[in-house]
Amino acid sequence: MIITKSEFSVSSPNIQLCPKDTKPEYAFIGRSNVGKSSLINMLCNHKNLAKTSATPGKTLLINHFIINNEWYLVDLPGYGFAKRSKTVQQKLEQMITSYILQREQLVNVFVLIDIRHEPQAIDIDFINWLGQSSIPFSIVFTKADKLSSSKVAPTAAAYMDKLKETWDELPPYFISSSETKRGRDEILDYIENINKTLKQ
Repeated sequence: MIITKSEFSVSSPNIQLCPKDTKPEYAFIGRSNVGKSSLINMLCNHKNLAKTSATPGKTLLINHFIINNEWYLVDLPGYGFAKRSKTVQQKLEQMITSYILQREQLVNVFVLIDIRHEPQAIDIDFINWLGQSSIPFSIVFTKADKLSSSKVAPTAAAYMDKLKETWDELPPYFISSSETKRGRDEILDYIENINKTLKQ
């Protein structure tokens, strides 16, 4: 897929205020500081599309970006540690849950995992919840440039092996780097193939 146009559409505090059209939506989510904004900017070839921040957990709304006037890339708030009050955290969790479970236009959730870390319970729990809720999803390992090239594939494989403990069939996964643009073509082609299927 070649992205010729990527624009911010709307930020919404709940799904009732999300775009009313029926274009397919691909949501990106991960723990705070996983490199989500950088990945979105890399995919769209747009340095400042999603706002990157030195402070984790800055995304507090459901952010829609319209791509090629055909589909939406959705930037969801991160889960896990960030300096937020319990009230704010609960509100965000409710917003994320309602979007993922109720948004009919949602086609796929990309769960971002920092490849440098051992499998974390919070990620595994979230992945298992998606599976139990029958939500289509894929895994994107981020920050592959931070590991030596010989360790990247085995580390990702070891993570997927961990999922095999509870999963009969593993979700698709991608290895990415916002610095080197690794994984960009594979992720965009994956989205394009799903879009083609939806049109059939």
